[in-house]
Amino acid sequence: MRFLIIDDSSVDRHALASLLEILGHEVDLCASAIDALGIIEVGKYDLVFLDVVMPEQDGYKFLRTMRLNPKTASQYVVFYSSKTTPLEVNYGIQRAGANDYLSKPVSHESIERILSKIPA
Repeated sequence: MRFLIIDDSSVDRHALASLLEILGHEVDLCASAIDALGIIEVGKYDLVFLDVVMPEQDGYKFLRTMRLNPKTASQYVVFYSSKTTPLEVNYGIQRAGANDYLSKPVSHESIERILSKIPA
């Protein structure tokens, strides 16, 4: 499978990418939501991992922009964040429109759980 990770933290980006690559997946990285929309429009990703807290534009706002764009509206998106209270997770999925939520730091087991839910 092919994934895009959007996260301003290089440490978190590379940690998640390493786990996915060990599992045999192709991974692209993006440090900013500003550049990501165009990448997603042409990238054909099975899943986009999207950080919530980023300096230029937060993940919630970026996801709303994605959902309004016909080219990216149906993209499978998982919020990838250290914001892990039930309220924040619920908001990310129900109000912001993410397909799922992955808490930082990630583990092999949490990645497997997310990947098992991706539509074929």
